[in-house]
Amino acid sequence: MTEVQTEDNFQAQLIELMPALRSFARRFYAKSSDIDDLVQDTIVKALSNSDKFEDGTRLKSWLFTIMRNRFCTNFKLAKRERVGLDENIGDRPTTPASQDWAIACHELEGAMDRLPEKYRAALDMIIIQGFSYETAANRSGCPVGTMKSRVNRARMQLAVDLQ
Repeated sequence: MTEVQTEDNFQAQLIELMPALRSFARRFYAKSSDIDDLVQDTIVKALSNSDKFEDGTRLKSWLFTIMRNRFCTNFKLAKRERVGLDENIGDRPTTPASQDWAIACHELEGAMDRLPEKYRAALDMIIIQGFSYETAANRSGCPVGTMKSRVNRARMQLAVDLQ
């Protein structure tokens, strides 16, 4: 038999033994996903080491040995892993970084100081104090459209200045 035929025969026997492998994997795990992972690991290991399989030995026994060894390796690794922390880190209070906000506030203050007084007053009344355009216009003694225009120009100038 040629090497290709031997490899095809090996793969065909491997496919035939998959139900037996799943059945054997149930001895190690209860969850279906864990069983599937173990069978897949066993098949990958067997295919990558197919050149080490000796004719005349039982493929089923060889595969079961691979599976058992794979389970033992996974078990040892899982014992060493520490999943999660002793306490839930999500329960800890968080403190946002103040540096970024402090810098942004200083930059905004500087940009506001560079605005003309009428624009700065319009932004203060509308954005900061929360007045309506009508109330701000009455307090400034100008039409509502002028107040809207000042706020818009102030926003545009701030956007350019803060880039």
